Amino acid sequence: MSVRTSVVIIGGGIAGLAAAWELTGADKGPDQSSPRVELIEASEHLGGALASDEFAGRVVDLGPDGFLARRPEAVTLARELGLEDRLEAIDAAGASIWLKGALEPLPGGLVLGVPTNAKALKAMKGLSWSSRWSAWRDEHAPRKFKVTDDVSIGAILRAKLGSELTYQLIEPMVGGIQAGRVDELSAAAVFPALFEAAQRGGSLMKSLRSGAGAPSGPSAERVLGPLFMSLTSGVGSLASELERQLRERGVVIRTATSATALRPSPSGTYPWEVDTADTSTGASAVILATPAPTAGRLTAHLNDHLAELSSINSAGAAMITFVFDASDTELPATGTGVLIPLGTEWNNDIMMTTALTFLDRKWPHLRREGEILLRAHVGRIDDRRSEVLGDDALIERVRHEITTVLGRVGVPLFARVQRWPQGLPQYYVGHQELVARARQSLAPFAIRLAGSAYDGVGIPASIGSGRRAAREVRELLSAGA
Repeated sequence: MSVRTSVVIIGGGIAGLAAAWELTGADKGPDQSSPRVELIEASEHLGGALASDEFAGRVVDLGPDGFLARRPEAVTLARELGLEDRLEAIDAAGASIWLKGALEPLPGGLVLGVPTNAKALKAMKGLSWSSRWSAWRDEHAPRKFKVTDDVSIGAILRAKLGSELTYQLIEPMVGGIQAGRVDELSAAAVFPALFEAAQRGGSLMKSLRSGAGAPSGPSAERVLGPLFMSLTSGVGSLASELERQLRERGVVIRTATSATALRPSPSGTYPWEVDTADTSTGASAVILATPAPTAGRLTAHLNDHLAELSSINSAGAAMITFVFDASDTELPATGTGVLIPLGTEWNNDIMMTTALTFLDRKWPHLRREGEILLRAHVGRIDDRRSEVLGDDALIERVRHEITTVLGRVGVPLFARVQRWPQGLPQYYVGHQELVARARQSLAPFAIRLAGSAYDGVGIPASIGSGRRAAREVRELLSAGA
């Protein structure tokens, strides 16, 4: 009698959950060929940073509050799960930046913070004449900068546009998304459009402008749909609904359980065994959807290159969500939030807050009459100050910083701190080559990598990574049947 194939997924973030969904037939459901699937998660919570909870009479996301909708993976998964009626398009656009003690609207035409037209910077009083001249020069007499191999985002930006535009205008956006430093982040992995523009030479801004190509503004929404979407039940409900349906499909889900070893099986029934503190599970194939250092620890004995996965560092961050009385709190007239450059001086210190998000401007389902729902973001790869402050102290510190930026802020009606100690993997220079070596080293084995440490930190990228790993595993198992 043939033995049913078995797949063990280690890691229950959105990539691991998406892999389990794909292995069990996706929207079509499991059939006779579907493997037994067991998912092991070290924490008590599934979904990683995707988490939602009741807060001040609403369901508020404790991690990402939305996802890029023009990448199809997250929207497609929501529809497959039957959540299409909960999808909600972003309802506002634009943002401001805090420069030299004043709020300024960000100009149009930015590509991940990089200007694509020097004229758009003329109205920005917080930028010096020399920085605006640097943008003009890039359009009309661009500096030469030869790029062949991977290089940091900062190296390209400083060479082409100068330090002020790099650190005051661009890093707050692209560095903020990654919670990293542009001088360390890989251009090829994090910002491929910038890397390709630098390889072409000539004007960086013109190249990015022509490379954007797609319509923008209302016309883009008509053609391409909204840029961002959320779920009225919270983005975290994507993970909780996946868990519910996977359990219905018979997937074995074990939380608060750490994998201690992954090894070839001596018995021969299955080629692999996954050990925990008190169990050993046979597996025909394994998907590692863990943080990269964990994947490296579990596989380093198979190939020396796999130990390199331990060098993929992660940045911690915290989010402080406030509810303010709208009558005594003033926001900029338009926009979804404020960016704050690193190193911004404040009260004989450096400002801890890196960005503000006006959640109820973005998402209609979060609006309540007479209230403002605002989120402050703190923490970067090299700024761990928030970790040593208790919740009350952090709330008070950040509230005073917000008052400096917005000018008029009342006493919060409600406030909540959510900490993500290892939330965002850092894609340093050479990241793509490192990941390629690791995957090549695993190619002879029925072991695949998935998750935000490898293929992009966003929700759609993580979902796509998990589903691709699952499809590869199913192909392997079919070939070996």
